Amino acid sequence: MPRFADYEQEIYLRGSRGEVPALPMTATEMEARARELMAPRAFGYVAGAAGLEQTAAANLEAFRRWSLWPRQLLGTAARDLSVELLGTKLPSPLLLAPIGALGAVAEAAEIKVARAAASLGVPVVLSTVSSTNLERVATELHATAGGVGWFQLYWPDDRELALSLVSRAETAGYSALVVTVDTWTLAWRPRDLANGYLPFLTGEGLANYLSDPVFRSRLEAEPEVDPAAAIALWTRVFNHPGLRWEDLSWLRGQTGLPIVVKGICHPDDAHQAAEAGAAAVVVSNHGGRQVDGAAAALDCLGDIASSSPPLPLLFDSGIRSGADCAKALALGARAVLIGRPYVYGLAVGGEEGVRHVLRCLLAELDLTVGLTGHARVSDLSPASLRRAD
Repeated sequence: MPRFADYEQEIYLRGSRGEVPALPMTATEMEARARELMAPRAFGYVAGAAGLEQTAAANLEAFRRWSLWPRQLLGTAARDLSVELLGTKLPSPLLLAPIGALGAVAEAAEIKVARAAASLGVPVVLSTVSSTNLERVATELHATAGGVGWFQLYWPDDRELALSLVSRAETAGYSALVVTVDTWTLAWRPRDLANGYLPFLTGEGLANYLSDPVFRSRLEAEPEVDPAAAIALWTRVFNHPGLRWEDLSWLRGQTGLPIVVKGICHPDDAHQAAEAGAAAVVVSNHGGRQVDGAAAALDCLGDIASSSPPLPLLFDSGIRSGADCAKALALGARAVLIGRPYVYGLAVGGEEGVRHVLRCLLAELDLTVGLTGHARVSDLSPASLRRAD
């Protein structure tokens, strides 16, 4: 099993030779460095959330309401962070959440992210609105042993286009389909509004659409000839307020890929997802980017886990440390998705920045699992926690 905690000793040994880390060691410091380096509107797009950003703040605060409860002398020298997910054994319970328009953060962004994640066996969930098309990213992932890719679907208001994207992902070798159900339209996001900035309207993040044969067939001229018309078409097909659970059941019959439903915050919806044929759900409020004033995702995780849904739970929204990962896993998540922290790593250090963020999270998680008295990450449970309040 990988010894993720070895990164700690690696850093100390370099320090003994006078080498101080060039990259920040915490998510907070990495965000501050990224803010200095990124274009203001790009930083606002990544860091911002819906409304007054109360839900984004609640996501972070929810972790502070839980304290890890260490046990001692339980023989945790050898630790195992591996998990089984959708029939695949992964070296750790970390995945990279889908984040769109990464080309606004760095050149060849998704390629750099894919290389960093694959080197550590961390699956990448590629956004529909990626800046590099899904086939190119898949090639990069599959070039590294252990590279795993899932494809995230923003279901367009064009069933033939939706099927085309899914078919392309299946052909390219993605091993799961993540259907995001909480973003059938974009929320009120004041930071982006203040900057007058939506990256997609500049063509950023539209690589999968512009390379799709069905999308291109809807245009009078090729997008290379008339990009404005292509962007206008995207604005018409992206929003899909009419989606219903029966659509998910229909999709289940159209693909051999396991379907993961992302954006679930209510126990009844988790059970509905299972009935519709989902293989797993991601408990998530989109990092606070969709409904301001909504419940913290971590609080929802506990509620959903207590309802005993008949499918695995994954989690995102608010994770900033290895200790946060441990808390989410203890509350019922099989695995966790990392979002903004890796994007800030990308902005600060490119591929190595993403790798550094992941190695820090994995090392801290590894140490936290052992220091709280667990030999396996799968042993974390509600008994590993106390309510801090």
